[in-house]
Amino acid sequence: MPLKSKINFKLVSRVLGNLLLVESGALFFVLFISLIYSENDGKYFVYSGLVALVVALILIFIGKKAPERAGKREGSMIVAFIWVLFSLIGALPFWISGAILSYTDAFFETMSGFTTTGASVLNNIEELSHGILFWRSLTHWLGGLGIVVISLAILPMLGINGSQLFVAEATGPTKDKFSPKINDTARILFIVYFSLTFIETLFLLFGGMSLFDAVTHSFATIATGGFSTKQASIGYWESSPYIQYVLSFFMLLAGANFALYFFGYKRKFFKIRENEELRYYVLVMLGASFAIMFTLIDFNNVVNFAVVEKAWRDSFFTISSLMTTTGFSTVDYMTWKPLTWVVIVIIMLIGASAGSTSGGIKMVRVVIATKACYYEFKRLLHPPAVIPVKYNKHVLNESVLTRVLTFIILYLVIILIGILILLISGMGVGESIGSMITCVSCVGPGFNSVGPAGNYAAIPEFSKWFLTFVMLLGRLELYTVLIIFTPAFWRG
Repeated sequence: MPLKSKINFKLVSRVLGNLLLVESGALFFVLFISLIYSENDGKYFVYSGLVALVVALILIFIGKKAPERAGKREGSMIVAFIWVLFSLIGALPFWISGAILSYTDAFFETMSGFTTTGASVLNNIEELSHGILFWRSLTHWLGGLGIVVISLAILPMLGINGSQLFVAEATGPTKDKFSPKINDTARILFIVYFSLTFIETLFLLFGGMSLFDAVTHSFATIATGGFSTKQASIGYWESSPYIQYVLSFFMLLAGANFALYFFGYKRKFFKIRENEELRYYVLVMLGASFAIMFTLIDFNNVVNFAVVEKAWRDSFFTISSLMTTTGFSTVDYMTWKPLTWVVIVIIMLIGASAGSTSGGIKMVRVVIATKACYYEFKRLLHPPAVIPVKYNKHVLNESVLTRVLTFIILYLVIILIGILILLISGMGVGESIGSMITCVSCVGPGFNSVGPAGNYAAIPEFSKWFLTFVMLLGRLELYTVLIIFTPAFWRG
């Protein structure tokens, strides 16, 4: 019988402290944004940065001389707790500056930022300072790549192997490691992430956006977050089809597996060509966009290129935004036909690719589950036949199929339970369904009053705290968070 190992709490404390130094540095950096625009809110970022620094030093001191042993339990604790710590401290600039009066709302907004959900409680976005808006978008960019992935390169300097953190934070039933060394993987991820952000910023500048808007919207796009600097979101640039198409295209890119960009750089194009998830991801996005486009065209009136182009632009932007779980909006889809809402719910649940910054079930799981169901029918028709389930030309073993199917079942069960909790808390039916689906999938806008034309400001306070937990649950794909609540986790 194997010996039970104790959780290395000192190591957890040490790593959390070092990761908080990243947030402290980010908060101090925002001070320069306030200075550039001659605004007087820089002091709030200094105060918050000092709080993060003090907490970080205390945690590092507690973890002094910690054993370097790290397992899956330590990885799960670090990944789950760092999101909570980052959000608790990251909410301070919103709260102490008065940009958001309630700490509950400030925490909701911050957790929504770091988990790249994009659900907001703000009704006065354009009245906020550049520093506050930049910090709001920066929470997306930091959380999108993964706070843990950003910091994996730091861990080897601390003498710690980051592989367990990568396992806890990475998404999907299969993982594409670019490099045998985990810190090299983190470095490559960061290069891809930064490059996409930089290129999109240039494209948006060319379309007439200001530098500030271009940078903040690139942060939100590549992180698939959805926070905009405008109350009307991308609808503010309604007169610029160019900006809408640029954002749509980069949302599509952000929803793809980042490993494919590395394979392209290494000229391993066969890996991109043979990737089933990418193929189905693009096909489903285009198929759903075309389906909705036809519902938006009134064939009883004159149909010309301008009408078709506008219908296509609205449908493609909305689907690419919701499928990649970004959450930008150009139109209020609640004014569309009810049939489109069914398509939207399905798209929200599916999400984009594993290995991306998006949320949702992930296309790879949907593809594998669909194949498993299809081949099960074939086995019923031909009992003697041996029909294995293949993905990317590789036969999947039963353990992978079991993990995929159990994840999907658990995902849907959690949504149903969450809807009931939200209903009990006093929310309406449409709001409860939309809020639960959109928060666990990290999408942002839901239905009715929490749809693209509204926000989460008026929902009950209990619902806000519950939904922040749901955002974290969805961002870390259920198991990493839920396992902490099991007795077996603490027994070892």
